[in-house]
Amino acid sequence: MSGLPRHVACVMDGNGRWAALRSSPRTNGHRAAEAAVIDVIEAAHAAGIPWLSLFAFSTENWGRPQGEVRFLMRLVQRVVRKHALMLHARGIRCRFLGDADTRIPPSLAADIDALTTLTAGNTRMTLTVAFDHGGRRDIVSAARSLIREGVPPEQVTEESFARHLPHPDTPDVDLVIRTSGEQRISNFMLWQVAYAEWMFPQVLWPDFRAGHFWECLDAYRRRERRFGGVGAPARTAGVAAPAATTGRS
Repeated sequence: MSGLPRHVACVMDGNGRWAALRSSPRTNGHRAAEAAVIDVIEAAHAAGIPWLSLFAFSTENWGRPQGEVRFLMRLVQRVVRKHALMLHARGIRCRFLGDADTRIPPSLAADIDALTTLTAGNTRMTLTVAFDHGGRRDIVSAARSLIREGVPPEQVTEESFARHLPHPDTPDVDLVIRTSGEQRISNFMLWQVAYAEWMFPQVLWPDFRAGHFWECLDAYRRRERRFGGVGAPARTAGVAAPAATTGRS
């Protein structure tokens, strides 16, 4: 379908508030988020979106209570192990955006490496999980790389700088979806979201489903992207979601 974004990124916000509304521990909100993750991956895959990025854990999240951090590490490991074969079968290349931080448990790091290796040759869609990710850190790392290579200042361009970022083949983000209604960037892919369209659905992430995702795609197609210039009239055609991607009830 024409007019769809090439690269969609999701800031998966609202797990804690979802749990609080149910007077349950925050960990229950994180656990409930798994269904939303799989629904969105399936919806993006069905829509033919070639690049999908999910913000799972930031560099700042290490400051959360240690019990919650340990739970998140175990949860991510379980999700990786549970869905690895499904992702591979759908032709999805899986990558992780973040430091090989020594704080990540070695067994989880091994599972991440295994999933990355298993799916490396897939071409249907690239799923990037931002895990122990910080946009500022990525920019600083790219600057350090340029300095180490001795690149003269006059040869530093946006293009050369971008080549020193992690996964430099990643295209700019076209659409960012941040659930729960919060309107912050939160240090997420700062370089890549420079000209992204942003949407802030009120739904909390554990309740976000394929139908919500399609609504965001439809709204995106109705926007006029000018990139600082003067563009053509805004698109008005809607997106018809296939029956298989209407979400779970």
